[in-house]
Amino acid sequence: MATLILLRHGESTWNRDNRFTGWIDVPLSPTGEEEARGAGEQLRDGAPLADVLHTSVQQRAIRTAELALAACERPWVPVRRSWRLNERHYGALQGKNKKETAEEFGAEQVKVWRRSYATRPPELPLDDPTHPRFDPRYASLPLDVLPAAECLADVVVRMLPYWYDGIAPDLTADRTVLVVAHGNSLRALVKHLDGVSDDDIVELNIPTGQPLVYTLGDRLEVVDRGYLDPAAADAAAAAVARQAG
Repeated sequence: MATLILLRHGESTWNRDNRFTGWIDVPLSPTGEEEARGAGEQLRDGAPLADVLHTSVQQRAIRTAELALAACERPWVPVRRSWRLNERHYGALQGKNKKETAEEFGAEQVKVWRRSYATRPPELPLDDPTHPRFDPRYASLPLDVLPAAECLADVVVRMLPYWYDGIAPDLTADRTVLVVAHGNSLRALVKHLDGVSDDDIVELNIPTGQPLVYTLGDRLEVVDRGYLDPAAADAAAAAVARQAG
């Protein structure tokens, strides 16, 4: 049996302000830092301790992992990072307030952009200064792999190679693996692990700061899964769902 722990980063400053974040590299809010520490305390008291950490290259995930591992006295575990675990790229919506965007374009259109499996939001122009081609952390990547906008289906496609080549080998080597990432990159991974349909994944929300623990079999099939604090996870997921307005 292998143990996989998924953790969405704590509340960011743009989560707090109800803004589309995507690949914009914003920090945790004070509430998010507390959520990260709380997640670490849950891990310390209720789950196998991590042997290795995987994160995105975005600071809100990196900082959440640092705080959580410090709280469970595992700051020394090896770290692997990949852009393939980044949040979904929200294209030209990045930085916009979700409520104001719904007022401008209509709530149904924003729900399609935000939640549908296969519909991308409007693309970010190639010359926009926030395009990832101008960010030094992606300087070694070919331009054609850098997104200007993504739907969840796109995130699944770019995330899965890292699951197979990065995370799965640690699991098959009997390491307890902690993955700290983002709402949509984790939705993509949960879709793959749990076999969630394209239609049903639309309604799945990943709560901030709540560890989701999987027990996996010899072929990395799901044997068991659940949040360490189900009631808190349900409440946090409901808060995520309300951000649509």
